Amino acid sequence: MSDSVQDQYEAYPYPSRDPRDEHKRLITGSPSNLDELNHYLFAGRRDFAKPFRALVAGGGTGDATIMLAQQLADRCPEGEVVYLDLSTASRAVAEARAAERGLSNITFHSGSLLDLPEMGLEAFDYIDCCGVLHHLKQPEDGLDALKTVLKQDGGMGLMVYATHGRTGLYPTQDMLRALGNDLPLETRIEQVRRLLEALPPTNWLRRNPFLGDHKRSDAELVDLLLHSQDRAYSVEEVGEFVASAGLNLVSFIEPARYRPESYLKDPKLLTQLRDKSDLGRAGFAEKLAGNIKTHVFYVSRKDDCQAQPEPHGAAIPFLCRLENHVLAASLRKSPVLSVTFDGLPLRFNLPRLAAAMVERIDGKTTVAEIYASLAELDPHLERATFDQQFAQTYEVLNGVNHLLLRA
Repeated sequence: MSDSVQDQYEAYPYPSRDPRDEHKRLITGSPSNLDELNHYLFAGRRDFAKPFRALVAGGGTGDATIMLAQQLADRCPEGEVVYLDLSTASRAVAEARAAERGLSNITFHSGSLLDLPEMGLEAFDYIDCCGVLHHLKQPEDGLDALKTVLKQDGGMGLMVYATHGRTGLYPTQDMLRALGNDLPLETRIEQVRRLLEALPPTNWLRRNPFLGDHKRSDAELVDLLLHSQDRAYSVEEVGEFVASAGLNLVSFIEPARYRPESYLKDPKLLTQLRDKSDLGRAGFAEKLAGNIKTHVFYVSRKDDCQAQPEPHGAAIPFLCRLENHVLAASLRKSPVLSVTFDGLPLRFNLPRLAAAMVERIDGKTTVAEIYASLAELDPHLERATFDQQFAQTYEVLNGVNHLLLRA
């Protein structure tokens, strides 16, 4: 990163965090949830009782570092998280947060991820790099550097800015540069506030309801509007970016947001999209939705690392952030799942057996055992019917990040 970028994060550590808040909550999300990365990168087979090394490249004020370290402290006695960031001010906040939690499984380093090949670090099972690569002069060099310290069977969780959900931002950045790119940062922050107040109702940033980071703190305002190096990616560009490093794009999160059928119900239009590649369909969905402002995705050296419902039903399905009894009761009333993504409400139809299946998804019972339980109640239930309806239920619930699998 350039000196100006480093100076920005020294003056305004990002994101703005108070270490004392660690007593109130653990910030979680995607990527880097252990169950989620196990599903997408290790086919649900990773045993976290065994040693696990994670790198957070561009750790900022510590969200991903603390999330991973706390999960590993709870589940993996030999788990280790390595934090790396250029900003000493951001590192100080992350270290204070770790101290508040009493976490001792984090090693802190100051430096650039571009220097990883020469740092002599042992290879990692997992790498988190969110909100960093799109701020590099050559993002491809950053991804290549990460790959050098990734184990052959390891994977990464990445986040880069998305093009269409950030509509209006880049013209505003251009206007702010025209107002004085060399002025002191404090002066430029005042200019941002004055310009935002003056934006007419036709301005695309004012009309974009999905960009509100700048309203939370000065750190978020500077990061969003005054960054000197900032680029966004379309879905297709993400695919090219990942392929340039010789890696495989495993899945975007949440998968349903990248499916045209989540938004379109016209069968003729959907038929026209049927033969497109997965990436082509995802790109169409991004343009259709218009509200995806970041791309979160998993990548791997392998192309078969995602857990799948197995024909013999040995996988164990489990719900994330939902209670099976609560969801099952809701589906009995109406076999429709309603979700909202960045202000856009979506509805997904579920099959007849969905409520009964969900009732039995307790994180312990295999798919085969769920079928056996239902077949006891209905001896006429054919396995083919069950498999079809389980696949439909899995596609919907996994698509909104509520259902994962483990071996």
